[in-house]
Amino acid sequence: MADPRIEQYAQLLVERCVDVQPSTQVHVRSTPLARPLLEAVARCIARRGAYPLMRINFASVANAWAQEASIELLGELPGVERYTFEQIDAAIAIDAPENTRDGAAISPERRAAQGKAVRPMVERMNNPTFPWVVCVFPTPALAQDAGMTLSDYEEFVYGACLLDWDEEGRKMRRFADRFDAADQVRIVGEGTDLTLSLKGRLALVDDGHKNMPGGEFFYSPVEDSANGVITYSEFPAVYAGYEVEGARLVFKNGQVVEASAQRNEAFLLKMLDADPGARRLGELGIGCNPGIQQHMKHTLFDEKIYGTVHLAVGHGFPFLGGTNVSSVHWDMVKDLRQGGQIYCDGELVQESGKWLF
Repeated sequence: MADPRIEQYAQLLVERCVDVQPSTQVHVRSTPLARPLLEAVARCIARRGAYPLMRINFASVANAWAQEASIELLGELPGVERYTFEQIDAAIAIDAPENTRDGAAISPERRAAQGKAVRPMVERMNNPTFPWVVCVFPTPALAQDAGMTLSDYEEFVYGACLLDWDEEGRKMRRFADRFDAADQVRIVGEGTDLTLSLKGRLALVDDGHKNMPGGEFFYSPVEDSANGVITYSEFPAVYAGYEVEGARLVFKNGQVVEASAQRNEAFLLKMLDADPGARRLGELGIGCNPGIQQHMKHTLFDEKIYGTVHLAVGHGFPFLGGTNVSSVHWDMVKDLRQGGQIYCDGELVQESGKWLF
C-alpha cells in the first residue's frame, strides 16, 4: 500500500511551498529513489494545470564527469542549462541520495568551481518572487547517516514536515520581532563568544515555503560586524560529502582570521580560501522546529533543531540586505541547549534553548 503521507507531502510542496500556478513550468530535480514522491508531485502539478519538467539525476554519473572535467569547464554552466533556468517558473529539488558520500572525492577547488557555475541559478533563487523549495525523500542512505532504521527515519521526516505551518509561523514571528528590534546579537556557548550586528536587517521567517522542513528565522548579518570566536564542538560541519569535526572560527571585523578543526581541517581551510567572500558570514539562523531534536548530518534538518543557531560562511541573501558574494554557502550548527545563551542588545533572550520572553 502507498504511504498516505507521501501524497500529503507532495501537496505541501506543490500547493504551499511553491504554490504552482496554471500553465507554469515547474523544474523538478531528484534521483530515481524518489519515484513515489515524484509521481505524487506530478499528479499535484497536473491538478494545478501546470507542467512538471522532470530532471532525474544519478550522482555517481555527475561526479564522474566532475572529477575529469577541467576547472574552466566546471566553472561554466552549459547554455541549455542556463536557458532552462531562465525559462522555468518554479523549482522543486528533492534530495534522495543513494550514497551520501557521493562527491566526497571531488577536490575543494572543483567544488568551488561548481559553486561559481551555479551562481546565476542562486541569484535567481534569491529573487523573492521566484518560487522554489528544497526537501528530502527518505532513503536508506539518509536513514543510515541519521543512525535510524528507514521506517524510523520516515517517521522523523514526516513529523518534521507535516506541521501546521501557519501556527509555527506565528510563533516564530514573535521571536523574530525581538531580533528585528536589536542592533547587536551575542552568542555564548562552549568555546564560543561571538557578537554580530543585525542593524538595518530584518528576518525571514521560514514557515514552510523555501525549505521543507521549515522552522527557522534567519538574517544576513552586517558583513563587517562579526567579532569573537565560535566552536562547533557538538556536531560536525557537513558540506559536499565532507564532515569537519570540531571546527573553530575566529572573527575580526567580519572576517575569519583564524580557523582550525579536529578532523578535515584541510578541507575547511580550502573552502574558506575559495574566494574573498568565503571568510565572511552570509547568514545567522535560529532553529525553531519542534519536530527536530537530534543531529542527522543533513543541514536541511540540522539547522532547524530547536535550541540551536547556525551561521553560514559565504554567500549572503540580497533580499535580506546581504551584500557578501561567494561560491560558498556553508551552514554550521551550534547547539545551545546545554547552557548556551543568546543576547539581543545585552538582554538575555534565550538560555539552554528556551526562550525567556
